[in-house]
Amino acid sequence: MLDIQYILSHTDEIQTVADQKGIKLSVESLVKTYEERRTLIQQIENMRATRNNLTKGISVLAREKNKAIEAKKEDVRELNQRIKEDEKHLNEVQNSYNGLMNLVPNIVSKDTPIGLSDEDNVEIKRVGEVREFNFAIKDHMELAEIHDMFDIPRGVKVAGTRNYFLKNKGLTLHRAVQQLALDVLHSKGFTLMDVPIMANRNVLYTSGFFPTGEDQTYHLTKDDKYLVGTSEVPLIGYYSNEVIDVKYPIKLAAVSNCFRREAGSGGRDVRGLYRVHQFAKVEQVILCKNDLDLSNRLLEEITNNAKEILNLLELPYRVVSVCTGDLSQKNYKQYDIETWMPSRESYNETHSSSNVLDFQTRRSSIRYKDEEGKTHYCYSLNNTAVATPRILIPLMENHQQEDGSIYIPKALRKYMYDEEYIKRSN
Repeated sequence: MLDIQYILSHTDEIQTVADQKGIKLSVESLVKTYEERRTLIQQIENMRATRNNLTKGISVLAREKNKAIEAKKEDVRELNQRIKEDEKHLNEVQNSYNGLMNLVPNIVSKDTPIGLSDEDNVEIKRVGEVREFNFAIKDHMELAEIHDMFDIPRGVKVAGTRNYFLKNKGLTLHRAVQQLALDVLHSKGFTLMDVPIMANRNVLYTSGFFPTGEDQTYHLTKDDKYLVGTSEVPLIGYYSNEVIDVKYPIKLAAVSNCFRREAGSGGRDVRGLYRVHQFAKVEQVILCKNDLDLSNRLLEEITNNAKEILNLLELPYRVVSVCTGDLSQKNYKQYDIETWMPSRESYNETHSSSNVLDFQTRRSSIRYKDEEGKTHYCYSLNNTAVATPRILIPLMENHQQEDGSIYIPKALRKYMYDEEYIKRSN
């Protein structure tokens, strides 16, 4: 959410950003609705003041037994009727105003690339060498079959398309990358948390995932709750409606199951574990002072944490600056990290880092007091430290051996019973 006064003085900028982000918002309509709302509020307040004065006058006339009292009472009745009608109109205008404000996007950084989709994201850096195989490679599904690591057919039988069972070394590897990420973040001073995976509608809204992401969210209609697609949602909700101490940035990390409808996705993404309905993430969230330089430094920090994890996994990857058309409503600046997936012959997104400024905290009312006691909204940032099972795709495919075994990176071995390879069991 942006401050309305900022919107009123930057209407062209906000409309441009909305168009770039593909959000159907008319800033002109928002401004007109705001003015109508303000006029109605003032009009109602004036009529209430007039009514109060008339009521006091009626009391005086009653004591004096003045015959003019009936006319004054009629004036009050008329005012009450007009107030009632205007209040009804104000309620309708307020609903329209709220709906338009809910669509207002966050501004974007000056160095965010202009583009329509992820194809227009700009590469910043590549790390690691893409391996050249001297044998016919297998994709992660073929490798999983060899080692009995996944069972997608039975996942579909139990829960429908894009569901799966992880088993044996598939489960161990899944848990190992999560624990590695948690250990890295613990060493960086993050508070580790387990969080609710259900949230109230208001928390999805205040964290910036509603209304624009509602079509991707599972709704538990009987309880009117939603399954979250990232622990960013409950981590932002954790401090909602509070004044907190951010003398030093608050660093939170959570591991959780996540759920996503994946409405509209298809093509090659439907094979295997690339795009599934249930997955797990280790998420970083930081709350800090509303200092742009500080928040940009923290964006680099949380991105580097994710890069460190990929380095420990011994995987080649690249970092891209996300363009306007690929930014969500809430993001001011975003990096994606794309890891090389041999079977897809391309880099594909596995991590994302975002600076959100005060968009979430203004909606969530997360504030702090400065040295002079003045209250400000915090800034918030987030990053995917690791998301699995997607990360298993490059992990298995890049580290496969000619005999079908899978090399286990050194950093993972202590979570994998000190084994160096995943080998055929027969």
